[in-house]
Amino acid sequence: MNWCLLIPIIVGVICAILGYLLGRLLAGNNNAEVEAWQKKYDKLSADLADCKSKLAVKADASVATNLASTEHTTLHLIPFDAVLAKTTYGKKIKQDDLKIIEGIGPKIEILFHNHGIKTWKALAESSVEKCLEVLQSGGKAYEIHKPDTWPRQAQLAYEGKWVALKAWQDELKGGKES
Repeated sequence: MNWCLLIPIIVGVICAILGYLLGRLLAGNNNAEVEAWQKKYDKLSADLADCKSKLAVKADASVATNLASTEHTTLHLIPFDAVLAKTTYGKKIKQDDLKIIEGIGPKIEILFHNHGIKTWKALAESSVEKCLEVLQSGGKAYEIHKPDTWPRQAQLAYEGKWVALKAWQDELKGGKES
């Protein structure tokens, strides 16, 4: 046999074995590193879940405090859930659309906008007297409206309590309690 052919084959086999062993050695270190990162990720995920649960408890306590106080409550920023609103009402609801309040139509909404009340939060923080003042600014045609429930309805809308708001509105007649 020719040594010229045998030497490159032997060198190739030795290089393949060394490459395999080197790869296994390095791959073993990567697994330990991946496991270390996985442990850090799991710990951070647990910390995040703990923070979210503490935040939810604080938010629930804050909402209970707000509901127990007077109509002039200061509400916290709450994200708008369009999907839940649409599911509850069966139609698309735009954020801060005052017409979702039972008793408020397009013309009354314009009156409120002209008085700087453009959001559910702003309406929820308004007194019934302020709502009456806004209605009176529109003239005699608006005097028949009774805004007694509007701030409370707006508060439920702002807080995203769509099921409770819808159930209450089904009991109302033109925004008035019967």
